[in-house]
Amino acid sequence: MNILITGGAGFIGSAVIRHIIKNTDHQVLNVDKLTYAGNLESLADIDQNVNYGFSQIDICDAESLAQAFDSFKPNLVMHLAAESHVDRSIDGPAEFITTNIVGTYTLLEAARHYWQALAETEKSSFKFHHISTDEVYGDLEGTMDLFTESTAYAPSSPYSASKASSDHLVRAWQRTYGLPTLITNCSNNYGPYHFPEKLIPLVILNALDGKNLPVYGKGDQIRDWLYVEDHARALYKVVTEGVVGETYNIGGHNEKQNIEVVKTICKILDELQPQANGEPYESLISFVKDRPGHDLRYAIDASKIDNELNWTPNESFESGIRKTVIWYLDNLDWCRRVQDGSYQRERLGAKE
Repeated sequence: MNILITGGAGFIGSAVIRHIIKNTDHQVLNVDKLTYAGNLESLADIDQNVNYGFSQIDICDAESLAQAFDSFKPNLVMHLAAESHVDRSIDGPAEFITTNIVGTYTLLEAARHYWQALAETEKSSFKFHHISTDEVYGDLEGTMDLFTESTAYAPSSPYSASKASSDHLVRAWQRTYGLPTLITNCSNNYGPYHFPEKLIPLVILNALDGKNLPVYGKGDQIRDWLYVEDHARALYKVVTEGVVGETYNIGGHNEKQNIEVVKTICKILDELQPQANGEPYESLISFVKDRPGHDLRYAIDASKIDNELNWTPNESFESGIRKTVIWYLDNLDWCRRVQDGSYQRERLGAKE
């Protein structure tokens, strides 16, 4: 099959592409604008594969999208392109509205026109898979409550509100036009190639540099942590085996307070690369003012994807976080090139 993946140079998108190229014979076209979070170095081990191609396209560019659909002729679309950092959405919501709402609308229209022009025999095999987040559900109050696929939406940030809007657009295009869509909502991802502004890579790299490890509030916010390679497996399973019109929640079965996550990373670093001064890394933890509208707890009920598609995560948090820390220790050159911006300068033709 031909699989068009938007946002394939991002953290989750690159994991999906690596999974598909390494484990199948499908053709993949990576469509990515290459914003600050898009890094083609995350695809270096597969970018010469004959089944992989890349087009630098903004999903708000309807003409370029139409050309990509017409030339590549996808059977499946996996839509991961999005602005995704909550803090950035608070500081500057406009880009989130543009990319996550207008961009999704533009992509849906490109997919609809392409799909409607297909022969009837080809239409039945086409699917549009929209990848979303559990943050659209808002906050959980009870300690035993879980997000299910029928949980009402109650987004708290400009980011989650823009993703909720994009989910609604996808469902509307399925209901109104018959476009064969699926939606997945996932919990917090972590793992290799994660952009350093996010909690886990930020803590690892700050610790190695001897910098403060900032923790919002008391660090008692609870998240369900999903190893990115487990998520990639789930997304491929949904787009190939999922039922059109359905939504699937994808979780890691690993609820942890943020402070637990930070302390776990510190303990692994104490073991693998202790500080020169002999101090434990936990001594670098600093508590900072909480961000506005910060949700306290997210937790996913992933029983539907388990029961219907036979997917469960392979990694526990303990195994996944150790793999993640080791990856960062082994790939500090990649990290430094992201931190100093050289990964962006090179792709634009600038010299070091």
